[in-house]
Amino acid sequence: MVLTESESELDAGDPAPEFELEGVDGETYSLESFADDEALLLVFTCNHCPYAQAKFDLLNELADEYDDVSVVGINPNDAAEYPDDSVEQMREYVDEGTIEYDAYLRDESQDVARAYGAVCTPDPFLFARDDDEFELVYHGRLDDALNPDDEPSRYHIREAIDAVLAGASVDLEWQPSRGCSIKWTDD
Repeated sequence: MVLTESESELDAGDPAPEFELEGVDGETYSLESFADDEALLLVFTCNHCPYAQAKFDLLNELADEYDDVSVVGINPNDAAEYPDDSVEQMREYVDEGTIEYDAYLRDESQDVARAYGAVCTPDPFLFARDDDEFELVYHGRLDDALNPDDEPSRYHIREAIDAVLAGASVDLEWQPSRGCSIKWTDD
């Protein structure tokens, strides 16, 4: 495990990079799949990282609570080196109810993670729909619990989502998320 902080190249207002990824449900997802939502929370995550595991419950709660927001997990890790991150294991996590996001997608090529500039798990990106595209409104910590065993006292992502749904700007400092480094296939 290598602790890494996120540092994407995307800036506020940038459009979400396009993608087409298979979900554990066998469906193919793209940005268009979420076009009816007011916001889209994409979280680069995985099964094996303790930092990512510590956020499963929060992400499940967000997916359940917000009808106008899709919570989408994207797993880009090298499954050959980290079998816990295989699509079969991802499917098992969903089937057993450990992960209950709106979609859990596999980024086998790692091209989507690279396009977003994701570097760690979890690495969250919140986009608000503006007409027919999603624009980045927040990239940072989900909450203020920086270590897996810490209890959060502030939920940055809830504040950001609530602002988007209220039609307000997201007025949060973008502090980098912390987690395990993405396990790239060419490292």
